[in-house]
Amino acid sequence: MEDLEVWRQKIDEIDVQLVKLLNERAICAREIGKIKLQLGMEAYTPARELEVMQNVISHGKGPLSAEALRRLYERIIDESRSVERIFMDGQKKKRKGRA
Repeated sequence: MEDLEVWRQKIDEIDVQLVKLLNERAICAREIGKIKLQLGMEAYTPARELEVMQNVISHGKGPLSAEALRRLYERIIDESRSVERIFMDGQKKKRKGRA
């Protein structure tokens, strides 16, 4: 039973690290949204998302399969894009309010 608790504690510690990294990734997405807004680009960039997916899968050495990584990153990318869009939409509304 002691071994079980040790492994569970390790998972809890990893989860905290993952949350920090996911939030850091979201901050990066928001900054990218700022740049895209200045350049007149949309939040959705299919070619870049494919590039990210290929990069992630190429670094997957198991035990998660390529398909498992794909499913996880589809959600991560979707949520990152949502952060971008929310920021971009908010900035557009602020600009319209000033006009």
